[in-house]
Amino acid sequence: MLLSRFWPVFVTLVTVSAVKVNPLPAPRNISWTGSGPKNLAGFVTLRATQDTNDSILANGWDRAWKTIVSLQWVPAATEAPFPSFQPFPTDTAGLSKRAKRALSSIQYVDVAVSDIDADLQHGVDESYTLEVTDDSCSVVIQAPTVWGALHAFTTLQQLIISDGQGGLIIEQSVKIQDAPLYPYRGIMVDTGRNFISINKIYEQLDGMSLSKLNVLHWHMDDSQSWPMQIDAYPEMILDAYSSREIFSHTDMRNVVAYARARGIRVIPEVDMPGHSAAGWKQVDPEMVTCVDSWWSNDDWALHTAVEPVPGQMDIIYNGTYDVVRNVYNELSDIFPDHWFHVGADELQPNCYNFSRYVTEWFAEDPSRTYNDLAQYWVDHAVPIFQNYSSSRQLIMWEDIVLSTEHAHDVPKNIVMQNWNNGLEYISKLTELGYDVIVSSSDFMYLDCGLGGFVTNDPRYDVMSNPDASTPNFNYGGNGGSWCAPYKTWQRIYDYDFTTNLTDAQAKHIVGAAAPLWSEQVDDVTVSSHFWPRAAALAELVWSGNRDEEGNKRTTWMTQRILNFREYLVANGVQATALVPKYCLQHPHTCDLYRNQSVVQ
Repeated sequence: MLLSRFWPVFVTLVTVSAVKVNPLPAPRNISWTGSGPKNLAGFVTLRATQDTNDSILANGWDRAWKTIVSLQWVPAATEAPFPSFQPFPTDTAGLSKRAKRALSSIQYVDVAVSDIDADLQHGVDESYTLEVTDDSCSVVIQAPTVWGALHAFTTLQQLIISDGQGGLIIEQSVKIQDAPLYPYRGIMVDTGRNFISINKIYEQLDGMSLSKLNVLHWHMDDSQSWPMQIDAYPEMILDAYSSREIFSHTDMRNVVAYARARGIRVIPEVDMPGHSAAGWKQVDPEMVTCVDSWWSNDDWALHTAVEPVPGQMDIIYNGTYDVVRNVYNELSDIFPDHWFHVGADELQPNCYNFSRYVTEWFAEDPSRTYNDLAQYWVDHAVPIFQNYSSSRQLIMWEDIVLSTEHAHDVPKNIVMQNWNNGLEYISKLTELGYDVIVSSSDFMYLDCGLGGFVTNDPRYDVMSNPDASTPNFNYGGNGGSWCAPYKTWQRIYDYDFTTNLTDAQAKHIVGAAAPLWSEQVDDVTVSSHFWPRAAALAELVWSGNRDEEGNKRTTWMTQRILNFREYLVANGVQATALVPKYCLQHPHTCDLYRNQSVVQ
């Protein structure tokens, strides 16, 4: 499953015209012979020996072809002036052999899939090969699964471009052998702090499909709001922000279907036992604690939450677990992925001072600690989660293992999602034997740098910038700015998260995901915060950030991501601008160093 990550990244560009089409993520191996542009027929037909019951291939090609035809794409950012292609003459007398070959237009996409029934689950083979030869009227795609074939379609979408005169061309001949480095490649959307509409979630899935990201981690709720319809407890949605800001069962299933059609898994997260107030308190106020406390108490030593609003599940109260089981099982029935994220981050000890069940439990045995309390949760909740099905795989945030308040014994078959202390914590987790999803806040948190969101913060009431020895509270403040500054695409792309790991440790890295916490994000800004920075992560975990000689290819990624931003916008994904347009049109004039190999 993971052998493909050791393929070398090797790109052969023989002709200038081949350089113009620069897909993102860069394929693992792409070679051109430079025979010149080849025309496409007015309609290119999919030919496949078989398809899935839900027509994954047919629908995937239909979307790709409609996009190709409607966009008439011309790359905006190139490494050399884009040529003005002349129309081919209708009289073939006296044409050169090369020109005659060019007249045999592409009429078919021939797709051969080895295992048509392979499900979209963790570790499914997503590799593919794609070939266009100068003497063929077909694009030939071979893939072990339909999911690899979908990736081939998205690559082909970027390779086929407008000839400037109403037609379509592709540079020939081209051969691609491609496969991802990592099986888990994702982003995290948070619909608990601010509501994100279904249409905007679809928009993120479109961007993910184009960049070959394959996991949408959906952080569905938080202590502030509960937007999910739960039939077992219909009162939970009383803690939605409004009747218009609710995900029905149909909404959630539609997201799963929309994502699946594009080769994307949807992994839900219900954060427990921390970050738990909204929804749960409507069912049984006894199952949550400290919800009526003042979150900071104006004194950090007495705080009950890291941000407003407070609330945590009462770990000792027996009634907690029946409600958790029913909600978890109902959502598991809606989301078919084998993986489910059950949170377990940021337990705040002071919150439990408001629980009579916990305080009595501590009083029974003065030697008990908050670590014992965390272990009580693991011992009682994890069996509920794992017993849903024999194929259930759990994800938890790393806190349950590494924070001050951590459990003593967390099963090694639970995947840990890393977010603190970068390489240090990645090394600790993998050394302990956990599989790890990398989401290091110092490199991958897309909400960083927006300023603190909590109000009447006196630290901003400063009339001058502090000197170098004083924390700069223009970047500080609670909430959204604790992880400032803003993480640029270069910061994300240059993150070598396996640095100093042994080979055995590196095998525990299953991939990476870029979270976007939504305290300061809603429908208006969600896409511009994700894109195109998430595309930098997409290439990092698909084909890496180094060339075949081991050198960083950040400089060469520049034009690729600048162009891809334009491509995202053309496809309806509202990605933010990265540079003045001048930099797109004049390659590398905006580089910091004239030496193009400066990033090694």
